[in-house]
Amino acid sequence: MQNMLLRWRTTGFNAVFEPRKPRHPLTRVLFGLVGIALLAVLLVFGVVIGAAMLVAGLAIRMLAGRKAPAAAAGGGAVLDGDYRVVDKPLLR
Repeated sequence: MQNMLLRWRTTGFNAVFEPRKPRHPLTRVLFGLVGIALLAVLLVFGVVIGAAMLVAGLAIRMLAGRKAPAAAAGGGAVLDGDYRVVDKPLLR
């Protein structure tokens, strides 16, 4: 019974999610180098995208120019209001 379960687990669709390591040493080295190269490409791609986003943000900020301060934008109107100071609650 256990032999049948073991055979069922190792065949079919499960083999897609549990690939075996290659036995040949050169193939192992090749797969390792391909993995490292893929990581390097993704790292460079991420750095380039991040730098492009920073440059675009700085360019938009520079091209937008300086906007008027908020007080001057309101036409000199004063916003009147009341306030009160709220004490911190005492911890007991």
